[in-house]
Amino acid sequence: MIASLCVYCGSSVGADPIHADLARALGSSCAARGIELVFGGGAIGLMGVAADAALAEGGRVTGIIPTFLEKPEIAHRGVTDLVVVDSMHARKQRMFELSDAFVSLPGGIGTLDETVEIITWRLLRQHDKPVLLLDHNGFWRPLLALIDHFVDNGFAGADLRNHYAVVDSVDALFARLETEPAPGIQTDTERL
Repeated sequence: MIASLCVYCGSSVGADPIHADLARALGSSCAARGIELVFGGGAIGLMGVAADAALAEGGRVTGIIPTFLEKPEIAHRGVTDLVVVDSMHARKQRMFELSDAFVSLPGGIGTLDETVEIITWRLLRQHDKPVLLLDHNGFWRPLLALIDHFVDNGFAGADLRNHYAVVDSVDALFARLETEPAPGIQTDTERL
């Protein structure tokens, strides 16, 4: 089983309360399983909901936030470890380094950016850590349709779909993670 899980999710809670329920369930489940939650460091939105839920259950939570977002996102000062970095690139890199797997919950353009980038890194063999889309209530269906469109038009091979998994619940997420093989690709950081 993994020791740490990176969650990509919204800095707002979205229009449907079900999204906050999902983030809360994920945070609580991480704590119950002894899995460290790694996230974007904000106290607001789904980020804050997931972090607060993990902390309420005694879980370990690490937030990574760039200096320029520290005030607008209201950095979560109650986490186990808050790391302030100098850029979005440094944030994503540090989140990657600290995580054994990645899950995308509902979110906006930032969540989409992080999700696509981590799938791309896996496609380019920069890692083989599990990447999962938590497609609760079909939130990620438009992205999945876009990926199908890329494949159908010859801009991606069908094997792109092998670089991520789609699950529909928090329970399915952890069940899937239990079956994932241990990563075998050394990252550039690990090679040093």
